[in-house]
Amino acid sequence: MTSTEVETPRGPAGLRTIEPAGPPVSILVLGHGAGGGVDAPDLVAVREAAAEAGVRVVLVTQPYRMAGRRAPAPTGQLDEAWSAVIAHLAVPDMPLIFGGRSSGARVACRTAAPLGAAGVLALAFPLHPPGKPDKSRAGELPVGVPTLVLNGDRDPFGVPEPTPDVEVIVRPGATHDLRKDVRTTGRLAVEWLARHGWAR
Repeated sequence: MTSTEVETPRGPAGLRTIEPAGPPVSILVLGHGAGGGVDAPDLVAVREAAAEAGVRVVLVTQPYRMAGRRAPAPTGQLDEAWSAVIAHLAVPDMPLIFGGRSSGARVACRTAAPLGAAGVLALAFPLHPPGKPDKSRAGELPVGVPTLVLNGDRDPFGVPEPTPDVEVIVRPGATHDLRKDVRTTGRLAVEWLARHGWAR
């Protein structure tokens, strides 16, 4: 694992890169939740499973977290910083898959089409604030980009409905943190990547 920083319009973002054993098949870029970090159990499970399957995994820490703040930056600032990181990471002719958990999943979904992502892996996509199903964020889910959403059936933030572009897998007994049976979450993510030719 190598660590570096990338300058963005919102300050430096932190990058941790995990290389697979052989030549990478694709690049999976993962963002963290609003108040958490890139070492959340579901992100760890996905990064380990993906690296074993030939994927270069890049974990992105948003500038506000690098600055020691827990309260997330506004939506536009998150997307702006993420966009700068993606521009830094893009490799010609290598599929770039956006991903993340919760707030990071929303960033990945919102920016996928504009930035040309091959696919999106959304962990615990927060469909709405707890107890406020009328404030749906379903409109942030990508259109025209293959997307996998992995959510728990006990998630108070809700579970999105599948669409022609969005596959939804519900993890039984899991809450928003997706801590329950994270190894299976990692396996499901890699199976989806492999189905699209983005993993070995």
